[in-house]
Amino acid sequence: MLLGCLVALAVFVGLARLLRGRLGPVTAVAIAGFCWTVVCIGILTLIPAEWGIGVVPADEAQTTCSLDYGGPAPDGFWILPGSQRLLNIAVFVPAGALWVLAVARWRTRWVLGPLGIAALGLYSLLIETAQLAAARIGRACDVTDMVDNIAGAVLGGLLGIVLALVLQPWRYGRPPVPGRR
Repeated sequence: MLLGCLVALAVFVGLARLLRGRLGPVTAVAIAGFCWTVVCIGILTLIPAEWGIGVVPADEAQTTCSLDYGGPAPDGFWILPGSQRLLNIAVFVPAGALWVLAVARWRTRWVLGPLGIAALGLYSLLIETAQLAAARIGRACDVTDMVDNIAGAVLGGLLGIVLALVLQPWRYGRPPVPGRR
């Protein structure tokens, strides 16, 4: 997991460098950071929960998503201690914040911001559906995870608004072309 996230980081640092001249440093880093967090969320949630996971027999595989809100969730995760619910929220906060910061420079930010947060909610649904379909990875589809992920994206969006007001990415534009007025 960690190696995959580090490789993705190298790729998205390159993306930030490519975008910096055209969009300014704040927007470039926000776009690249958003892309990186989305990839890391996918890696974190779709890699097997434990090493050595084999094939789950068909009669033991989960066939529906758990609708037991707040149901049994393991405590902590190997990276951070704490409740699973807190981690589900925390994983989506950076994505929400970086999305809002990334679109803050454009006039359509009032539309793009909420659409991006909604897209993160759909991404959570896609992840949970993939976890249900691929029972062999040892993950479970749970409505609680989706609610927590969406809550994290919304909290991140609110944080992104604060960051945009502080960093003001709209102030950075295209650098002037030499010889043009």
